[in-house]
This record gives sequence, C-alpha cells and structure tokens, in this order.
Amino acid sequence: MSNALPVADTRQVRRYARDLFRRHPRALATAIGLHAFAAIAGLVGPRLLGSLVESIERGAAVSAVDRIAILIAIFIAVQAVLVRFAYLASARLGERVLAELREEFIDRVLAIPLSTVERAGAGDLLTRTSRDVDALSRCVRFAVPETLISLITVSLAVVALVLVSPMLALPLLIAVPLIVFSARWYLRRAAAGYLRQNAAYSQVTDGLAETVEGARTVDALRRQEQRRRRTDNDLRGSWKAERYTLYLRTVWSPTVEFGYILPVVGTLLIGGWYYFEGWVTLGQVTTAVLYTQLLIDPLDRFLGWLDELQVGAASLARLLGVSFTAQPGTSRRPQGTEIVAENVRFSYVEGREVLHGISLTIAPGERLAIVGPSGAGKSTLGRLLAGVHAPVSGLLTVGGVALADLPLDRLRTEVALVSQEHHVFMGTLRDNVAMVRPGSSLADVREALTAVNALKWADQLANGLDTVVGAGGVTLSAAQAQQVALARLVLADPHTLVLDEATALLDPRAARDLEQSLAAVLQGRTVVAIAHRLFSAHDADRVAVVEGGRITELGSHDELVAAGGSYAALWDSWHGKN
Repeated sequence: MSNALPVADTRQVRRYARDLFRRHPRALATAIGLHAFAAIAGLVGPRLLGSLVESIERGAAVSAVDRIAILIAIFIAVQAVLVRFAYLASARLGERVLAELREEFIDRVLAIPLSTVERAGAGDLLTRTSRDVDALSRCVRFAVPETLISLITVSLAVVALVLVSPMLALPLLIAVPLIVFSARWYLRRAAAGYLRQNAAYSQVTDGLAETVEGARTVDALRRQEQRRRRTDNDLRGSWKAERYTLYLRTVWSPTVEFGYILPVVGTLLIGGWYYFEGWVTLGQVTTAVLYTQLLIDPLDRFLGWLDELQVGAASLARLLGVSFTAQPGTSRRPQGTEIVAENVRFSYVEGREVLHGISLTIAPGERLAIVGPSGAGKSTLGRLLAGVHAPVSGLLTVGGVALADLPLDRLRTEVALVSQEHHVFMGTLRDNVAMVRPGSSLADVREALTAVNALKWADQLANGLDTVVGAGGVTLSAAQAQQVALARLVLADPHTLVLDEATALLDPRAARDLEQSLAAVLQGRTVVAIAHRLFSAHDADRVAVVEGGRITELGSHDELVAAGGSYAALWDSWHGKN
C-alpha cells in the first residue's frame, strides 16, 4: 500500500481560493457588477407585470397597457445584453484564475522530492494531475460563476420581494429551515465523502498502473490472481465511496426540491387571504408570486452547483496538498564539490534496512564505479548520492552541506542522476536536449549530442535537430532516447553525475563508445557509474563493491583484482564470457 500525498484542510482551501480571486479585484468587481445589474433588470419585469395587472383592474386605457408592455420588452432586452457581458466577464476571470492555478500546481509538482513520489505511488500523483485538475477546471469555469450569479439573483429577489410587501415575504420563512438544515447536513458530510471518493479513485489508478508496468513480472511469477484481487478490492472501495456520495445527494436533493414548492404555494394562499382582507393589492400579490417563482431557478442552480463546488473543493485540497511535500531547503551554498557519506543508513520500510553504515568519500573529478550482485543496494546507494533519497541516519554532504537540505533547483546544479528510465518530450529534438538550459545555442546542443555519439543519427532525421519527436512525431528507439537523456546531462553541466546503469539498453560496443565519449567530455568532473558491465569498473579510478547493503571492497581495478576477493571473482567470471 503506497503512502498517499497529503491533503489540505478546509481552512487552507478557503484561504487559497479567496487569495486567488483577490489577485484580480477589478475583474471580480466587473463580473459582480454586471451580474447585479442583469439581475436588477430581470427583477423589473415582474414588478411591471404587477403594475399591468393593477392597471387592467382599474380599467386603464390601452395606451397605458402598451407602455408597460414596451417597458417590459426593453428591460428584457437590457437584461439579455447585460447577461451576455456578465458571462463573458466571468469566463475571462475564471480562465485567468484557472491558468494561474494550473501554473502554480505545475510548480508544486516539480518541487516534489522524487522519494516522496516513489513512496506515494504514480497513481495518486497521476489522479491529481488529471482527474482532480479536470474537476477543478469545471468548478472554476462553471460552478463558481453560476453560484455567484445565483447568490446575487436570490439576494436581490428577496430584497425586491420585501420592498413589494414585507408580509408577502413571510412564506419564504417556511422553506428556510428545511433548506438550511438539509444543506448543513449535506455539507458536513460531503467534503469528507468526496475526499474519500477521490482517494479511492487514486488507489484504483495506482493499482492498474502497477499491474500494467509490471505485466511481465506478474506473468513470470504467475501473480495474475493476486493482481486481480487487488483490482477488485480497489474497485470495491471506489464503488463504496461513490455510493456514499450518491446517498448524500439522493437524500438532499428531494428535500430541497420540496423546499422550493412551499414558498410559492404559501405566497399564493397567504397573498389571496391578504387581498380579500384588503391588506395588499392584486398587483402586489402577482409581483410577489412572480418573485417567489423567480427564486426557484437561481436557488436550484446554486444548490445544484454546490455539489460541484464540493467536488472542486476536494480536488483543490488534494492539489494544494502537493505543496506540503516540498522542502524549503537551506540557503547555505556548498563549499567545494567533495561528496562525503558518514555511516549512512537507509530503509524503504521502517525496520528493514537496505544500506548499513555506508562511509565513503568521493573526491572532485574522481570516477567511481559501484558494482555488485543484483539486489545488493547499488541503485539505492546511487540514489542517495544523487540526493533522490535522504538517509535515515548518518550524514551525506556535498561541499560540507547535507544533500537532503539543498533545494531541488540548487541540488541539480550539484549532482544529477541518469538511470535506465528516460523520457522523450513532445517537441523538436533540439528542444528535448536544450530543455535543461532553454537559452542554449544550436552549437551547444550539437556539442552535447556529439559527446554521446548521437549527432550522426540526429542529423539523418528528416529535419535534423528540428525534427519533432515524441507523441505525434518521430519515435526514437530506447537507445536513442537514452542518448538524448545523457545529452541533457552534458548540457546541464553538473559537477557530479550518477549513472545508474545508464547504458544498459545499448549494445556493449555502443555502450563502451558512449562511456568513453562521456569520459572525455566530463574530464575533471565527478562520475559515479553503477553498472553490471565491468568494463566501466576497469576504466574507473576506484571501484566500490556493494554486497548486502555494505561496501565490502574499495580500491582501484588492479588493486581489487590482485586482492583476489569478490571483485576479482566477478571480473574473472565476466571477463571469461567476453
């Protein structure tokens, strides 16, 4: 079971939403003002209809009736124009707010430590970046403006009804307790319900992603039934979570619908009684009934979109929670490039150590090879040296500053990791390489590709370095994609590179040529190479042999071969096969 990313609480969500809209006071005031004027224009019609009824009752001339009818038509046209511009203003504000929110979310996602992402699982982050962003998008585009319009319309309609006759406004009080108490009942439960629903959906996505990515392992180990049970359990949990929110809606919606009808019926009955008693005119009763009827649509839309607001608030809470994983980092700058590990211990699961008391000093410009049997902890050690993971205990520093304390943007100028995992982004090949330094010249990009022996095939593409690759473009082979990833590192120019079997997908000759090119280009820089192919160790300044989470041998290739230990046995075994 993965550790889900944190979620913001209600207070933090409200404060963020409030601050987000406060950044645009003029646009917000314009949208509210236009909607208010549109609502006022819409309220004139019922008042004029009441006057029309009174005029007919008094036997007014046809010309007077015509004037009222013309005024009603004018105000309907005015309302239509105001509504059009009000919706346009709301849409512009919503899109602006949504764009800012998305940009901030991307910044938050990119600031998440890689170790946190790995612990949480890909499914949780994937759901937040897709399903939650989509839900929040609907909320900002539609729910927020619609609820704003509804609140303005309802407020002004109630005020207009009171101005017509306070006594005719009394039937509204019949529905207030029913709507208020049912809404409170719903809102107290909805926020937690939708958070559980989104978390359950993340669990489904996480399980499916693991099954797909590990399909070959599942098949080899015959774990199909186990994965099916995991999927069934996740889907069952998601079904229960969605059933609960559906239950909330099915209880709340009919109650609210009943609350709409009561004021209209009450106004007709009480208004008729008041009219026969002579306390109000027929025109006032007509206007009051129309205003009460007018309240139903905006109130229904408000309560209807309230459900969408709950979904949006839950999604926003999950998106904001991502920022809680970011580490502020220290303002100290490393003094030098020496990397020192002192009695470093690490475990993925509490109580089960993977690395046991590692102590190691890597001098500036040194090329260190880390070798050992599978599962010994080589990749874990490499990830610690690259700052991906922080040690559970002990100290790991670069230039006297703990790697774990460096902010990510600073860390990646010190140490960079390249592994077997790679990604080709949609865009030109040149952009794919230059993304680490957007201002890089064409010559810089070509030099980086030359360093990794990739320029020859890059120039042979249809449009050379301007060829679009990735989704919708030319598909690069696994080896080519890995060369692009290595070229990015050459261009990024960190003083230390951690290569976690970075050439594993290349054939031995190509891999050796590529590493030789890297060695020439990275002269004077520190390189930590983790590989199964021992030619990397042969070319290194020193070799660290990792067995059982400990460094059992450390020295040059010749020294370790002469020592006749584990490394010598590995070298003899590998050398005899090649």
